[in-house]
Amino acid sequence: MFFCAISGEPPQEPVVSAKSGKVYEKRLIVKYIHENGTDPITGDKLEESDLISIKASPENAAPRPPTNTSIPALLQLLQNEWDALVLSTHSLEQKYNSTRQELSYALYAQDAANRVVARLIRERDAAREALSNVQTSMGIAPQGNGSADVEMEESGAAEEGLPANITSQIDETHQALSSARKKRKAPAGYATPAEVKTFTATHTIPSLHSASPAGITSLAVSKVNPSQFLTGGNDHIVQLYDRSTDKVLASLKGHSRKVNHVALREREGDNTLLLSAGADKIAKIWGYDDASGEYSPRATIRSHKGEITGLGVHPTRTILGLSSADKTYSLHDLTTFQQVFRSAPADEPFSCLSIHPDGTLLALGTPSSTIHVYDVRSGAVAASLTPPNAVPFTVNTISFSENGYHLVAPNSLSSVAIWDLRKEKTAHTIDLGEDFKINKVAYDLSAQFVGVAGSQGARVFLQKSWDELLRLEEGGEVSDLVFGAQGKEIWGATGREVRIWGAPA
Repeated sequence: MFFCAISGEPPQEPVVSAKSGKVYEKRLIVKYIHENGTDPITGDKLEESDLISIKASPENAAPRPPTNTSIPALLQLLQNEWDALVLSTHSLEQKYNSTRQELSYALYAQDAANRVVARLIRERDAAREALSNVQTSMGIAPQGNGSADVEMEESGAAEEGLPANITSQIDETHQALSSARKKRKAPAGYATPAEVKTFTATHTIPSLHSASPAGITSLAVSKVNPSQFLTGGNDHIVQLYDRSTDKVLASLKGHSRKVNHVALREREGDNTLLLSAGADKIAKIWGYDDASGEYSPRATIRSHKGEITGLGVHPTRTILGLSSADKTYSLHDLTTFQQVFRSAPADEPFSCLSIHPDGTLLALGTPSSTIHVYDVRSGAVAASLTPPNAVPFTVNTISFSENGYHLVAPNSLSSVAIWDLRKEKTAHTIDLGEDFKINKVAYDLSAQFVGVAGSQGARVFLQKSWDELLRLEEGGEVSDLVFGAQGKEIWGATGREVRIWGAPA
């Protein structure tokens, strides 16, 4: 290794003096010759031509600077590198904290935006409902929104009556059903009074709907598939259940308050429709979607200003009847999803609804204990039934007999009356006891049995003799009651359970 005789460092371009034989850095010795003209070591005269270049190997790396060849220098270098690393880490941590804070602000802003959007949606829905009510009161048909869940529109005023095609359907159905009913007896194999007396609990479906708020408010059993039933609850949910598989087939959300009534529209050649009406002033219609294999919304009825208190499917299977606390009732076409009739406001709210088996009459209960019977085709009052010497109470349930001659309804808070529609007077009264609060009355398909559900269970009475055939109290309060196929079963909603009573195995 060479060292420059002037600088003492390894030369980058080494040359040797022919005069002294010393090695120099070329740039340094050339500069010295130009200034002095002599060899810096011997003092002899020296010219640039006397310098001889030394060809060093380019593979040899230059040695480290003298500052990194001692232990203190190496420690200082490592300390500097460590300080730089710590400073860089601190800078990255600051950026990380800054990013986290920005993300927190962004999430907070998004949450606030979601709350604003939710509030705007609620305000929009309220505005739509208010607009619909205003349009309804003015007789203007609201415009549809083009979505799959269609708003059922008004298409007929109270004074105009039903459209001619709807009236024709009702008349045809009335003629066919009334002529056949007069000759018809109980179907072959139908349950006898002796069999009903032996009914006991055969099946219980527990834990239906949410636990809070708990309770089933309405029950409907399929006539096409007797193992399937529909329930509505205090939890705002409509639920379709299959008893044979013990599975929930559909859990439908759309109501914002409790569901008061549910029903199934089953018609040969058409898909089944699930119907519900609630305390939120709306009725919902769901239909089965073959593409998705699920039930999806088909229509929402918002034409009433008050709670929907009654729901019934007309015997034509194409008309839906609704009663409301806003003192009106309405009829809706289940084929076109249009409102076809809206009654003029009555003197008092309507508390329940039932449609005559022949399809020409509509019975509506009131909070003053009076039952108004309307002609479905014209909207005119056909009869008003008021229990004699009755203390005013709310008629919360009505049921026509299948033969069309009788109507059963509460006569007081704890008694029921069977009205003879031909004479417009009470044919019989059944006292249930002062502690019994009536929730539901129902005739069976053969018009042999009358079922009453209430605060102390359910009871079944025999038509004409009015003997009590059955008392069902083990489930506690029964909110709704339905007779099953062929009268072989009785279904009841108790709390979050659906109980089924039938002949013992």
